[in-house]
This record gives sequence, C-alpha cells and structure tokens, in this order.
Amino acid sequence: MEKAEPATQGGHVVDARFRATGGSLYVVATPLGNLRDLTLRALDVLASVDVIAAEDTRTSGTLLRHYGIATHPVALHAHNENQKTHVVAEWLRAGRSVALISDAGTPAISDPGARLVLALRAAGFPVVPIPGPSAVVAAVSAAGLLAHCFIFAGFLPAQARARRQWLDRFGALDAALVLYEAPHRVVATVIELAGALAPTRDIVIAREITKKFESIARMPLGEAAAWMTAEPQRQRGEFVLIIDAPALVAAEGAALSPDHLRWLQALLDELPPAKAARVVAAVTGVPRDDVYARALTLKR
Repeated sequence: MEKAEPATQGGHVVDARFRATGGSLYVVATPLGNLRDLTLRALDVLASVDVIAAEDTRTSGTLLRHYGIATHPVALHAHNENQKTHVVAEWLRAGRSVALISDAGTPAISDPGARLVLALRAAGFPVVPIPGPSAVVAAVSAAGLLAHCFIFAGFLPAQARARRQWLDRFGALDAALVLYEAPHRVVATVIELAGALAPTRDIVIAREITKKFESIARMPLGEAAAWMTAEPQRQRGEFVLIIDAPALVAAEGAALSPDHLRWLQALLDELPPAKAARVVAAVTGVPRDDVYARALTLKR
C-alpha cells in the first residue's frame, strides 16, 4: 500500500489520509482547558476543513492560533443555530467541509450543535464524530463511583418545580446523577440536592478539569455546602457534580417493616410514587430514596 504524503496547511502538517472530505460535517472535540489534549486526528480535520463553526470565535481563536491553524472561525451558538443550519447545509451542498466545535469538550452535549446535527443528518449529509475530551467522561472516570451506571442531566431545569420533578423521578434510582453547574449557582444547587436526596449519599465535586486549579473532591452530600463555602476558591470555575448511587439499595424492602409497606401501598393507590414516598419517609424516618425505590417496585 502506497503511503499517503502529508500536506501542510496553516501551521499543521496534515496526514493526507485523514484530511477532511468535502460535503461532510465533522463534530470535533476540543480541550477542556489543557491545549495538549487536542487529538492528532482533530488537528488533521481542523487544519483541512474549509469552514470551522465555533460556539465562541474568540475562545476557539486561542486554540487555533496555538496550533497555527489559519482558518478564521464563524460563530454558531445557541442564538443563531437555527439560522446557521441552513447556511451550513448550503456549504455542504456546495462541496465544502465544515468542522463544528464548542468552547470546550465535545459539541452538542449541553452545548449548541444537536439541532444542526439532526437537521444535516435528515438532509442526508455525512456527520463524522471526532472524539476527544468530554467533561462528563473525565469527571466520572476520576470519581470512583459505586454505581454501575450514571444519568447525565446537563444543567438542571431553571424552574424550581421542574428541578424537583426531575430529582423525584431520577433521584432514587440505583444510578449516579451527573450534572453541570455554573459557579454562581453551585452552592444553592448543592443545598437543594442535599434536601431532595439522602444527605448520606456521596457527591463528587469536579472543578476546572484539566486546568491549573483542577480539583476533584468526594464527601457526603450533606457536608458539601459547608465545604464549598469554607474556601471562596472552591466556588470558582466550571463544575461537574456527581451524586453517587445510594449506598443502601432498598428495592428489596429490607428497611421497611410490614406496616410501613402497607401504608406505602395504600398511599400509592392515591398518590404518585414520589409523594407517597415522601409521606412515608417523614413518618417512619426511613430515607426517602429508599422508600421511593421500594415504591417504584410496588407500583410496577
């Protein structure tokens, strides 16, 4: 097999075997913070595409300049994604290649891009993932979870009622919960999580992953707010919060007496599982997560 000759474009020597193909959209993962986390394949694609669509052209410009990539990015963000989707489709139809990047990590995961990908796939254009850094995967890999699976929520709903409904629905499952949170809301969110879930569950607070002030700490959920407010630095940066699965999985009903189970069953005839579990937990002192897990079993 004849070896493909490399080509130089911008400041990067592109392996000709992996250069971008016209008419394709490339979903390219970029570093979370440490610029050396960009993969070689991502470099090949970014250096050879015709267009780079970026969530923030200033942020992405720093990365592109670092690697000597001369292509000037165009903005594609949450406010113009619908409009730009038609433009990108025209570029692909004309035979141009396009790379989609976000400010950090993998695009279309709690970032703009999912609607663009959906529309272009429906139109028959190739969509090629270029995998790499992901804040979710990085945090979970360093958390040491007891859970065998996790549920990724991105950012919780802004409305209090919707957040509570989400926590009622997923909080008692035998799974870890993985959330993103902004620094100005993180303490309030941790307090809310401790009130909605068992305070004995462990939380992993991953902050500024791959950056200079990276920290990953694990503690009981009920202690997290005090830990964060003890040092102002602990409230700064970008956060991934991981609440591990309940240490006691009560689906077998070991924590509930026969009388408790009868009360729970009677309440389930009149109330949704989350509300029935809250009443029984308040009366018996059994953790709400445990009662809720049992309520789901009885309801099924």
